[in-house]
Amino acid sequence: MGETRIPVALQLYTVRDEAAKDFIGTLAKVAAMGYAGVELAGMGGLSAARLREALDRLGLRCAGSHVSLERLRNELPAVLDESEALGNRYIVVPALPEAMRGCEASYVDLTGELNAIGAACRERGMALAYHNHAFEFQRFGGRYALDILYDGTDPALVKGEPDVYWMAYAGADPAAWLCDHPRRCPLVHLKDMAPGTERTFAEVGEGILDFRPIFAASLTAGVEWYIVEQDRCARPSLESAALSLQHLREWGLAG
Repeated sequence: MGETRIPVALQLYTVRDEAAKDFIGTLAKVAAMGYAGVELAGMGGLSAARLREALDRLGLRCAGSHVSLERLRNELPAVLDESEALGNRYIVVPALPEAMRGCEASYVDLTGELNAIGAACRERGMALAYHNHAFEFQRFGGRYALDILYDGTDPALVKGEPDVYWMAYAGADPAAWLCDHPRRCPLVHLKDMAPGTERTFAEVGEGILDFRPIFAASLTAGVEWYIVEQDRCARPSLESAALSLQHLREWGLAG
């Protein structure tokens, strides 16, 4: 599908069942698969220094870290210190609390807060990003909630992490979104959609999504990392993670 390669990381939420049993052992298995990096969803009870040592030893880079909005509000200096120790550039808001969804004013108010958090990240040489689900494609006055977040924040302070599955689930076009927001989305979540009415999660290449326009748009939009994520796996989670990477290799998009 393509010749120019964007590095591929695994969002460790995919293998959270294995990581809960043996975090560093799971990192080793992810590295052995051939992933270039990982995106964190917690640190497995390890200190940032200990985790950085394990990542360096295994040849894995930290592509990003999902950090709750609550923690960004209350513990931002500690989050920034951790990311600096990890060599992590991207701190990502993974989801909004349910109480904030469905209300236009909540999204409008959030834009100022995200700008402020993003400014603090930039002062430390990092960037804030926002990861979408499907609920941000509710419309308010003709605009998606996600448009409110993107339009109301400074592109220099707040980036995006489009999740292609959730965009497609909501009826949006992830490739068009990337084209419409050049240099704004350094991270892209790759996951596939199983056929059938339930539209559940599938390994990349095992479902119905057409990734070709997504990959083409990613190259022109300046994407820095592809991040494989599968919220729920019918197969053993490590097997699912390996299968997604296998298909990306077959398409010429991973080493």
